[in-house]
Amino acid sequence: MLTPEQFKFVFQQPVRASRPEITILARANQLDSPRLGLTVAKKYLKRAHERNRIKRLCREYFRLNQHQLPAMDFVIVARKGIGELDNRTLTEILDKLWQRHRRLAQKA
Repeated sequence: MLTPEQFKFVFQQPVRASRPEITILARANQLDSPRLGLTVAKKYLKRAHERNRIKRLCREYFRLNQHQLPAMDFVIVARKGIGELDNRTLTEILDKLWQRHRRLAQKA
């Protein structure tokens, strides 16, 4: 997702899956595939290389698992404390949150 309108669409009526360090918002789209948007604020991660690490891990996890995800727009919102997570812990958290979105999509 690239434009502010696409992000606003998700923020209007999101389905949430969250942990204290990260939230994944989702909303069904009219496409055949899922899309990803990322927000990592300087407020929580001051250094660019830290923000880039989080975004890189989230994008890679999405790329490897997008075939299992429903056709929805997803926005990952990084929150306070995400910088202290190591790569393995972050991918485990992402896995749990994506599983929750899969279950919610199957119920709907």
